[in-house]
Amino acid sequence: MSQSKPKALTFYLYIAIHIAAVVTLFFVPFSWDKLLLFGVSYFFMMFFITGGYHRYFSHRAYKLDRIPQFCMAFLCMMSGQKGILWWAATHRDHHLYSDTELDVHSPVQKGFWYSHILWIFNEDTMHYNPKKIQDFGRFPELRWLDKYDWVPTLIYAAVVFTLGGLISNHGFWSGAFQALIYGYACVLLTCYQVSYTINSLAHVFGKKRFDTGDESRNNWFLAILTLGEGWHNNHHYCKSSVRQGIKWYEIDMTFYLLYLLSLVGIVKDMRPFREENTKGIVVGAKAEELVAQPIE
Repeated sequence: MSQSKPKALTFYLYIAIHIAAVVTLFFVPFSWDKLLLFGVSYFFMMFFITGGYHRYFSHRAYKLDRIPQFCMAFLCMMSGQKGILWWAATHRDHHLYSDTELDVHSPVQKGFWYSHILWIFNEDTMHYNPKKIQDFGRFPELRWLDKYDWVPTLIYAAVVFTLGGLISNHGFWSGAFQALIYGYACVLLTCYQVSYTINSLAHVFGKKRFDTGDESRNNWFLAILTLGEGWHNNHHYCKSSVRQGIKWYEIDMTFYLLYLLSLVGIVKDMRPFREENTKGIVVGAKAEELVAQPIE
């Protein structure tokens, strides 16, 4: 099979999801319960992207035992953002070469549209170097998920479809398709576009608290939409910190949820933000230290 075929298939599937989500909205009557389904689904899917793909697998900002680790990987990949190992390895490259010519999605180097979305379909970025992600690549179950990255998102779609039909008061098929649109297709579309803004906008608009050698910015609006990822300059300064909103007023919902999970023993050894640490390689810390930590 030529290398262009998987590239084309990925592109057309991606476009089809966006078109289907937008068009079908005009054929489904609005209701507050559908909006609630969308909001709750968006919140948790975004959390798994930020807390899983990003803070855990890319930066090891906390620890998970093996079964919770597999569950986190599965839940991340329900968002349809490709394999867990590909995502983390690619993101590590971004930090290694941030805003240089080797950065895979720098708006400074390649403009808004490429950094926002087009880089995903560049053949050079469709593969990753396994050596960049050996820490998680040694787990066969994660390698399996990474290879069959379409499995978690299809299972999620099937669950949403079935539950929507079973609890509907307007017939199984009507409820199932409405749930699929609001609880899956529109959520995927929104999570795609919102999470991409960290690549395309958080290196252009916002404030720079720290000198990180790149154009990463803190953007409060993006932080709200992405559950804390918009505190991007903070993150680039101390990459492995579990907490990216370091001031008391910098809302970081991803950190708050991870802290709650730490109270029941699922999340362990959360790494703190250290101002004196410019490379982001920090020692472990107890959750209590992190919560009591706001720098101001």
